[in-house]
Amino acid sequence: MPVNTIAYQNIITELAGSNTSLVAVSKTKPNEDLIELYQLGQRDFGENYVQELVDKAAALPKDIRWHFIGHLQSNKVKYIAPFVHLIHGVDSLKLLQEINKQAIKNNRTIHCLLQMHIAEEETKFGLDETELKQIITQADQFANIKICGLMGMASFSNDQHKVRNEFKKLHSIFAQHQSWVLEHTGQAPILSMGMSGDYPIAIEEGSTMVRIGSLLFGARNYAQ
Repeated sequence: MPVNTIAYQNIITELAGSNTSLVAVSKTKPNEDLIELYQLGQRDFGENYVQELVDKAAALPKDIRWHFIGHLQSNKVKYIAPFVHLIHGVDSLKLLQEINKQAIKNNRTIHCLLQMHIAEEETKFGLDETELKQIITQADQFANIKICGLMGMASFSNDQHKVRNEFKKLHSIFAQHQSWVLEHTGQAPILSMGMSGDYPIAIEEGSTMVRIGSLLFGARNYAQ
């Protein structure tokens, strides 16, 4: 399926009035598809797999801002540390420690989002509120990391009431820590929530960054 440029333009127009940015989720998609959106002005792309991200970053324009949005294993951090723009799914203190270690090695400050567990599904990764507070109290020891906000995934459900309540919960947690993020980073706090199937609800509930893939690129090809 070709890139849906009409959907892209419509989403960009929609987001323009909501103070929400777009990460185009390009996992499993060929470089040509990314270039098509790049030529329309898109610069933020999200990948779930470390090796695919490394390969694409080497081959594609250097001004692309790469977001790692999948579940990141500590032993894979070193491969993306030299260039990643934002790591969305930090779900443990151990992972944060490794990101800081690799950031020091690369003489960089790496921006991260802490992933909260808000869905009812047990398969979703993320922190609970106690774990979040523990990380925040220790954040100052990580000199080469900036915790820029929170990320979360709602349940994969057609029940919009459930999805909305999960986003409301995440926004409520985000609101409690916004001032800390602003003080910690000096930048506007990021709340990354909302994907192709639920991003309009996420925007209504205060998302500042949405991660959209299938609406732009079509169904993913996992057979590659």
